[in-house]
Amino acid sequence: MAKKKSMTLGPINIGLDDKQRQAIAGGLARLLADSYSLFLMTHNFHWNVVGPQFNALHTMFEAQYTELFTGIDEIAERIRSLGEPAPGTFKQFEKLASFGIPEGTLDAHGMLIELVKGQEAVVRTARDILPVAEKANDQPTIDLLTRRMETHEKNAWMLRSMAQE
Repeated sequence: MAKKKSMTLGPINIGLDDKQRQAIAGGLARLLADSYSLFLMTHNFHWNVVGPQFNALHTMFEAQYTELFTGIDEIAERIRSLGEPAPGTFKQFEKLASFGIPEGTLDAHGMLIELVKGQEAVVRTARDILPVAEKANDQPTIDLLTRRMETHEKNAWMLRSMAQE
């Protein structure tokens, strides 16, 4: 009977060195925190919006938080693909996020303004990571960042349009 040969895994070897992977994953952790914070704020506003624009905003907020949930998962999975742990607690997100979630009750117009700020913050965070990913020739991360920026820029435009008085 032949003896089975035991194999061991070596280090991650995807064409990025440890320093590149860690830098990119660190930037993506900030993007994940911003995205999760925006998800939480959008979901909260979906539950609590009132007024004459209720139906339109309730529906729009639901579409946006649903898309954000998918985006959050993609970001976390990319971090894991780079061999780093994805942050996943409120405490970690609060520390890493570039903006805070407003406390208290806002009217519909205030919600729109806060969501525009949040969408634009996510775009800025993604844009900050882009040069690091480009320098490393990390196409999967570049593609992810481009999709996220496109989505959040469009959302910011739509929200901004609704907030115009």
